[in-house]
Amino acid sequence: MLYIVPTPIGNLQDITLRALEVLKTADAVLCEDTRRTQILLSHFGLSKPTYRYNENDDRSVARCLEALKSGKTCALVSDCGTPCISDPGWKLVKAAVAEGIKVSSLPGPSAVACALAGAGITGGAFTFLGFLPRKPGKAAKLIAAAYALQHPVVLYESPYRVVKMLQLIADTLGNETPVILARELSKVYEEWLRGTAQQLAETLGKKQKVQGEFVMIIDRPAAAEREEEHAQDAYF
Repeated sequence: MLYIVPTPIGNLQDITLRALEVLKTADAVLCEDTRRTQILLSHFGLSKPTYRYNENDDRSVARCLEALKSGKTCALVSDCGTPCISDPGWKLVKAAVAEGIKVSSLPGPSAVACALAGAGITGGAFTFLGFLPRKPGKAAKLIAAAYALQHPVVLYESPYRVVKMLQLIADTLGNETPVILARELSKVYEEWLRGTAQQLAETLGKKQKVQGEFVMIIDRPAAAEREEEHAQDAYF
């Protein structure tokens, strides 16, 4: 059996009781980085065999699948958050399903859900793009297509590219496009930044060093939000 086990995105107290039980009873833990996973297991007093799962290595996927086919119960984790959501895992899950192996997905920490809940934007639909291609042209096309759906667009971005991405958003959608940035969610230095794409690009561009992973929410103008709120009120 394969369990998909979300792990904390920063604060270790966010692990669920069910996740701990699965990690405790599993025969092995499949992970992105065995060193990081060992730190997590040790923190909770758990000792389990850990095996590196490399989604880009077919042999690694095959080895993990063979362990499942032999009858072992495995817990799949990523370095943080929920596996398969802009993190490795989907190839193994797909292969396990094809082999008739039972897969159970546990609810738990997710940066995209955490950021959306704290953003204070109109509830409902959103478009999640995860990490965008590095080529600006491809990234711009994806952003424009997603924004055309008239829902908030959510991205993940590294501290090394966040300023360039904000400038790309401004160039693609307009300087006044509202953006919400959530940095280091659930950690001691959690920070929220709100403004237009151009304003935030300039603000972060002035910093000597930008740190922490970002969740970027490309929101819609206030007028568009009001229209959606009225539509929801009329529906209910």
